[in-house]
Amino acid sequence: QRTTVRAIIHKWRKHGTVENLPRSGQPTKITPRAQRQLIQEVTKDPTTTSKELQASLASVKLSVHDSTIRKRLGKNGLHGRVPRRKPLLSKKNIKARLSFARKHLDDPQDFWDNTLWTDETKVELFGRCVSHYVWRKSNTAFQKKNIIPTVKYGGGSGMVWGCFAASGPGRHAVISGTMNSAVYQNILKENVRPSVCDLKLKRTWVLQQDNDPKHTSKSTSEWLKCLIAVVAAKCGPTSY
Repeated sequence: QRTTVRAIIHKWRKHGTVENLPRSGQPTKITPRAQRQLIQEVTKDPTTTSKELQASLASVKLSVHDSTIRKRLGKNGLHGRVPRRKPLLSKKNIKARLSFARKHLDDPQDFWDNTLWTDETKVELFGRCVSHYVWRKSNTAFQKKNIIPTVKYGGGSGMVWGCFAASGPGRHAVISGTMNSAVYQNILKENVRPSVCDLKLKRTWVLQQDNDPKHTSKSTSEWLKCLIAVVAAKCGPTSY
C-alpha cells in the first residue's frame, strides 16, 4: 500500500534504516520520587522486605508488584543478600580485641604457628528457622547494619568446644548441659594434650582462651598450672 511505502521512505530518511527500532516499552510505575523513597527506606533499614516496601508505596496510592520493587532496587545496585553473622560484641569486647591485635601485631610467625586457639560455639541442630535478607551494595557485607549479631548461648542448639592451630584443627568436645568451671577443666584435660601432640606444636606453644568467667575463675587458673605441668612432661613446657 502507498501508506506503507511512504512510512518506509520516511523511516529511511529520518533514521537511515528500515529495520525495527527499539521501543520504549511500558512506562514504569515507579516514579523518581518513589524510587528515592525506596532507596531511603532500605538504606535506613536494610532488613526491610519487598512486601513492606510494597505496603509503603501503597500508602501513597502507588500500587506496584513486589518483584518490580526488587528489580528497581537491583538497578540501583541494591540486592537482597543473606547477611553475614558475626558475634555480638560490646564496646568493651571490641576495645579488648583491638588491644590484643595491636599487642601482637609484630609477633614473629613462629608465635602464631604455635598458638592453640580454643573456644566454644553454638551449633543450631536443625538449621536456621527463619531466613533473613538485607538490601546492600557490593563490598558492604560487613558493615554493621548489614550483619546479624550472634550470641554464644541459646535454645534449640548444642554447644561444642573446639581448638585449632596453624597446622590444622585439634580435638573437639560436645558440651552436655550447662558448662561450669569443672566441666571446662575436664574438657581441657581430655582434649588439650592430645591436640598439642597431634598438631606437633613446639615446646614454646601457647594456649589461647577468651575471658569467659569459667576460663578465668580461680579454680580454672590453678588447674591450668597443673595441666601445663602435665603437658610439659609429654610435649614440652608452655604458657597461657
